[in-house]
Amino acid sequence: MLEVKKIIFVLVVLTTIVGVASWKTDVFDKLLSSSGSKSQPVFNKKHYSLDDPKSIWVIVNKTRQLETSSYVPGDLVQPEVSLRKGSGSSEMKLRKSAASAIEKLFAAAEKNDFKLALASGYRSYALQVQTYNSEVKAFGQKIADKESARPGYSEHQTGWAADIGPTSGKCVVLACFADTPEGKWLAANAHRFGFIIRYPKGLENIVGYAFEPWHLRYVGNDLAAEVNKSDQTLEEFFNLPFAPDYK
Repeated sequence: MLEVKKIIFVLVVLTTIVGVASWKTDVFDKLLSSSGSKSQPVFNKKHYSLDDPKSIWVIVNKTRQLETSSYVPGDLVQPEVSLRKGSGSSEMKLRKSAASAIEKLFAAAEKNDFKLALASGYRSYALQVQTYNSEVKAFGQKIADKESARPGYSEHQTGWAADIGPTSGKCVVLACFADTPEGKWLAANAHRFGFIIRYPKGLENIVGYAFEPWHLRYVGNDLAAEVNKSDQTLEEFFNLPFAPDYK
């Protein structure tokens, strides 16, 4: 009889210990949950195509040519902003969502007393032929390939790229734009409106082009925030091969 009582006592103690431990575990889990320690959702890098020219995330570089020279975006519009060229120029147009975003970016810049203008937007394949050939004629092919895309390899043909400069005309499409008040503001704030500086300083071995502080690429707010946070190029962010030269 004594042995039975001992067994019952041991079972009661064990049950009590297990119950307390379980309670502590529940409390601990609730505390973790309320403290926000849950892992953040992983950014979906496959949400949009990197190959389709219509995709907001399409990546065009020296190793990723547009599928067809005849590609023309279907929703090109002229943003209501200051323009470097006449309103009749097709180069003053962007994809609709990019145009809307650039209007918001320019408005925010103006609130901070920075006046910006669209220097170049969409370029057709034919216009890129002219642009590239002019660079080759003026500087030679080696330098041209560092400063201008060959036809069929230009982000401008997608309608997602925009060259920006101050309305004053100072340092338009020149590296010195980075040192102007407008250039500094743009570098610090472009991502808030869905844009990234596509060709950062010192990364020619990755993106294939010399530093272009004026060249913005619209990728949408979510991706722009991620790229800005990671301080990476699109090639690095999406684990793509670097594109220093044409194939």
